[in-house]
Amino acid sequence: MRIAMLAPFGVRPKGTLLARMLPLARALVRRGHVVTLVAPPVHNPEDAGTRVVLDGVTVIHTPLPTSPGAVTILEQSASLLRIALDSHPHLLHLCKPKGYSGLAALASRALSPRVPLVVDSDDWEGWGGWNELLPYPSSARWLFAWQERDLPRRAAAVTVASRTLESLVWSMGVPPERVFYLPNGIEPALFDHDEADEWHDHLPLFPLDEPDLLPAYQPYPTLLLYTRFWEIDLHELVAALVTIYTARPGVRLIVIGRGENGEEQDLLAWANRAGFAPMLDYRGWLDPALIPEVIAEATIALVPTRDTLINRARCSAKLLELMGFGLAVIASDVGEARNMLIHETSGLLVPPGNPAALAAATLRLIDDEILRMRLADNAQIAATEYSWDRLVVIAEQAYAVAMRDL
Repeated sequence: MRIAMLAPFGVRPKGTLLARMLPLARALVRRGHVVTLVAPPVHNPEDAGTRVVLDGVTVIHTPLPTSPGAVTILEQSASLLRIALDSHPHLLHLCKPKGYSGLAALASRALSPRVPLVVDSDDWEGWGGWNELLPYPSSARWLFAWQERDLPRRAAAVTVASRTLESLVWSMGVPPERVFYLPNGIEPALFDHDEADEWHDHLPLFPLDEPDLLPAYQPYPTLLLYTRFWEIDLHELVAALVTIYTARPGVRLIVIGRGENGEEQDLLAWANRAGFAPMLDYRGWLDPALIPEVIAEATIALVPTRDTLINRARCSAKLLELMGFGLAVIASDVGEARNMLIHETSGLLVPPGNPAALAAATLRLIDDEILRMRLADNAQIAATEYSWDRLVVIAEQAYAVAMRDL
């Protein structure tokens, strides 16, 4: 099949395309399909008008708009649809019912009704979702909320990243037989550990007669927090870290990520105020290519999340990545975490908003090496079920339903 994917923003700056649609597109190409991904250069205007091929997927960024004001919206949406249709697709797959690409998909129903539309929903944009997290103008909030509810009804099939989104789409009146649960996945290359083993084999050896060169001894396994901060309750995290550090003052916590509104600075300020700053090793935002090397330094991953609609609706690609790398995971029992992890088998699930439970689970894993190893091994095995080469079949099933009515 020839498939054109409509994206709401460019490939580089946002996680949705890098973690979901681009890997899905690559898997489709490996299955013999032809995939073109078209995106507006939102946040990355330097990519405007470019065309590249990434692992067989043609990625095209639309030109910068030439019209002022509100006409820009129409120009960008029209450009997206024109370029997508120029690839003569058998169907359109809308990456997110939002923004320019959402308007392009809407126009496609009138201009190209013989090209079926499949809508993908990977998180919640409307009230209780991103509309309340980001400083959108009121007009954009209204548009995004409307698109999220309207476009799935117009689609021939809908793919959703979580069971919560599945229920929400059903509630919009979309027949269940047209809704396909397609969780986030991980690239098959993650399970090829030759590079990681080679990296460990080349760690520097320190001669015994030069003790000053020896790295500081770590009496406890290293913890990892890989987050964008908006999904966590900072007060819950801080309270848990105070307990952990008080009980095991030699423990180290690597923190990867940066908040939408500088929340990482709040964490650092709390650490200084509450006295657990010595445990923090804050790395900030990292280029995705560097993250695996940092993850390899840790043994236990903390994945605390608030029990909110947006956290229930999303499917954490980061959680799958941590599982795939073989870390022992402690996660809040919210949303898709309970589908990805089996408590006491492939991870530990703790009640959200309960810092005592989070701290107790962490201390338990710090002290129990056998349990850590068992959970890590089982998490890695569980992660293989989420390989995109397995999940791509679900997308093909959605496409088959979309094409059936032609």
